[in-house]
Amino acid sequence: MDNPVCFKAVINENSHTLILGSMPGKVSLTEVQYYAHPRNGFWHIMGNLFGAGPDKPYQKRLAILLDNGIALWDVIEQCSRSTSLDSDIEEQSIIPNDFHSLLSKHKKIDRIFFNGGKAEQSFKRYVHPLLGEQLKNIRCVGLTSTSPANARYSIDEKIVMWQKSIMGTVE
Repeated sequence: MDNPVCFKAVINENSHTLILGSMPGKVSLTEVQYYAHPRNGFWHIMGNLFGAGPDKPYQKRLAILLDNGIALWDVIEQCSRSTSLDSDIEEQSIIPNDFHSLLSKHKKIDRIFFNGGKAEQSFKRYVHPLLGEQLKNIRCVGLTSTSPANARYSIDEKIVMWQKSIMGTVE
C-alpha cells in the first residue's frame, strides 16, 4: 500500500460544496471509486441526502452529487502508509493536492466539508497556510468520518450529523 495516489477531483462548473476525504483506502484504490469499502457509510449518507445511494451505479451517484453542486476530492495527493487507516499515514510523506489551482478554477466553491479528522487536520496543516485569501469566503466544517473504523456513531447518527451540516437542517 505504499505511496498510493488519490483520484482526480469530481467537480464541475456548478459545484459549490467540496467534500474532502484524507486519502482513498485500499478497497477504493482497487475499485477506483471514492468510498468503495462496503462498510463505509458515505454513500448511505449521500443516498439519504441526495438520492445517491449505494444501490445506484457509481457513475450515476457521482452525477447526482454534481447535479446537486457537490464535489469530491481528497486533501492528500500522495503519501506512504502500510494499511488503509488514516492513523498509518506517514506524516513526513504527505504531499497535498493543488487546492490553489482547484479553487482558482472553481470560484463557486463556498463550503468545504471534511470527512473525518485526518482530512481536516491535514488541510489545516498542509493546505490552509498556502491559500490565505482564497479561503476568505469559504466556510470550512469538520464532519464525523464515514469510515467503518469510526464505530463511535451509528450510520443513523452520522446521517443526522451530516444532514445538519450539509443541508443546514436543525432538529
